[in-house]
Amino acid sequence: MSDSFSISGHLVDLHDRDIRPATVQVRNGTIERIDPAKHVPDRYLLPGFVDAHVHVESSMLPPSEFARAAVPHGTVGTVSDPHEIANVLGVDGVEYMIEDGRQVPFHFAFGAPSCVPATPFETSGAELGPDAVATLLDRDDVPYLSEMMNYPGAIHRDDDVMAKIAAAHERGKPVDGHAPGLRGDGVETYASAGIETDHECFEIEEAREKLAAGMKIAIREGSAAKNFDELIPLMDEAPDRLLFCSDDKHPDALVRGHIDTLVRRALARGYDRFDVLRTACVHPVEHYGLDVGLLREGDAADFIVVDDLDAMNVQRTYVEGRLVAEDGLSHIDRVSSEVVNQFEARPVEAADFQVQAESDRMRVITAVDNQLMTGETIVDTPVEDGAAVADPDRDVLKLAVVNRYTEAPPAIAFIRGFGLDDGALASSVAHDSHNLLAVGTSDAALAEAVNAIMEERGGISAVGTGPSHVLPLPIAGLMSDQPHDAVARRYTQLSRFVQNELGSPMDAPFMTLSFMALLVIPQLKLSDQGLFDGDAFSFVDRFVGGN
Repeated sequence: MSDSFSISGHLVDLHDRDIRPATVQVRNGTIERIDPAKHVPDRYLLPGFVDAHVHVESSMLPPSEFARAAVPHGTVGTVSDPHEIANVLGVDGVEYMIEDGRQVPFHFAFGAPSCVPATPFETSGAELGPDAVATLLDRDDVPYLSEMMNYPGAIHRDDDVMAKIAAAHERGKPVDGHAPGLRGDGVETYASAGIETDHECFEIEEAREKLAAGMKIAIREGSAAKNFDELIPLMDEAPDRLLFCSDDKHPDALVRGHIDTLVRRALARGYDRFDVLRTACVHPVEHYGLDVGLLREGDAADFIVVDDLDAMNVQRTYVEGRLVAEDGLSHIDRVSSEVVNQFEARPVEAADFQVQAESDRMRVITAVDNQLMTGETIVDTPVEDGAAVADPDRDVLKLAVVNRYTEAPPAIAFIRGFGLDDGALASSVAHDSHNLLAVGTSDAALAEAVNAIMEERGGISAVGTGPSHVLPLPIAGLMSDQPHDAVARRYTQLSRFVQNELGSPMDAPFMTLSFMALLVIPQLKLSDQGLFDGDAFSFVDRFVGGN
């Protein structure tokens, strides 16, 4: 495409809340002029979509490849928290994401991770203290402090937490929140620490309390947590204080849709067109001060062309005047992403997962499909030869976390909800410290699934009666170095294998598994150091009472 061009259509002005025929003149990546027109093609021009909170790493793609997958859906930018790779590689991981993203025409806004590690109750590959966070915030290309997951620390005014928040405020940069299930007086205390957004609301009343405390709410619909249906009524209550986000989007879901999907769903329910589009386009740009154009004279030429304002099918996507996608196909050239990693784990044996039965009752994590929160169930301990074992007939499976950074015995717990009849699945995508996480019906299957990942120095795997199935993730054990469509196909194949061959009823078994070590999401989770109660914010015993 030449440096200068013009395009005509019905311009959707999200600031004046108006739709009018116009011709947009673009020169050197900038909108030089917008002229009125009388007769224009039957199409609509509007600002591109921005994901207001996403962990790019969860797509299993590096930023450059994520962009190639996202632009066909009209996404021109993301507000991206790189704390996944930061937990593995520290500041070097953040810099990797920034540099890889710069290779393509797309607006990545990477924040300074606030919680690396997320808690002191797990082993991560790095630690970012207040000084490291402040140094990142000094950068012009790091526009905000990423989600403050240590909400107890914010409520109780922990020194390190408050120092990180203060560093952002001193530089005039916003602070993202993360307080799942927080209600009552704690909401006001949390918000008053200087935290401005939350994307973790599971119930609308929780969101209303946070709105009343002055926070903005990001309505999330990802591959695991799906809160759109619960929260979208807020579009009638507080339309100026909403954002759309995906948080975590696995590759198969990303190739099917992104923020465009949320826009269509909201419009189909009859919400005001301008409120919905401002939530998807304007609000993240204004809140985070992003250098993303909003289809005004002098703005960067970041916009999309759609067929109509109901179907919202994206025909073209432009970033800084470049045609980056057309008719569902990306025009961004694929680039070579460097492979970086930290993976010190060694092969395991079935005996490493054996657990001595200490009681006839035990705590079991209850996983819920398409949700990050878990429950707790007390069950009779299944025992063989004095060892506590999985009981697939009751959907009581064994869950293990294997430290990837140093040699240590696996942490073992029990879980239900995955519904496996046989075999095991494992992943080195295990929020947030990204140790190896596995669930299975037997110790032998767990060992096989974990070792399949170790051979690749990262990935996801599934094992049944035949050979292991693996998707290698060599970049930090989180991301593939292959094209996004190939990654999506392989991920889909593994998911279907888990569902069809191993018997899991879950829509997103690997995504759900990846959150079973996320201690900051209640209730019961497992870290490499033991079973953890997220409500009490402390470790708990695996077994209940004595024999």
